[in-house]
Amino acid sequence: MPDRHDPAWPSALELGIAERPLPGEPRSGDRAVLAGFDGGALVAAIDGLGHGEAAADAAAIAAGVLADGRVDDPEDLIEACHAALRRTRGVVMTLAWFDLAGGRMRWTGVGNVEGRLVHAAAGPRAPTEGAFTRGGVVGYNLPSVRVTSAALVAGDLLVLATDGVGSGFADALADGGTAQQIADRILTRHGKAADDALVVVVRYRPGV
Repeated sequence: MPDRHDPAWPSALELGIAERPLPGEPRSGDRAVLAGFDGGALVAAIDGLGHGEAAADAAAIAAGVLADGRVDDPEDLIEACHAALRRTRGVVMTLAWFDLAGGRMRWTGVGNVEGRLVHAAAGPRAPTEGAFTRGGVVGYNLPSVRVTSAALVAGDLLVLATDGVGSGFADALADGGTAQQIADRILTRHGKAADDALVVVVRYRPGV
């Protein structure tokens, strides 16, 4: 479970997290990373392959590497995760770095953790912008990653969801609410019964 009370977490990023393990499992293989730093934050959703203890252990190792290297170059950070996970079953993940001074976000991913950016000016039912991810497994088969960026305006919403959440969750965004309410709604409506599930929602609110 991530620390939601990280003293470095910026107030300009409103946070919501909803998660649950596969029923019957004591630990989830899905894990969030919420790592603030001077001028921004790293947000990630990690999915250890499969479920149960081995998946949870792999996700925990990846989370530790990401938190420790939160300000590192994205490609170097993913390579560090890959090296640390070689003796595990591996993970897939999507990561986003918020630059609060520049009003931008960089993001990338390996595997099938979905990332969507909802622009406030376009409305909740408008098409969303997706993370550029490549197929592979961190710790086993690492592809070359591509980091893209997007400009942010007040109210923009980032949603990260593991594959324990159905991809058609756009309807859960339309009703609005706090970041936590949106995360809870996505998990309730679209969480799958046969897998771990994690939803991370971050709303950009400069000046707060």
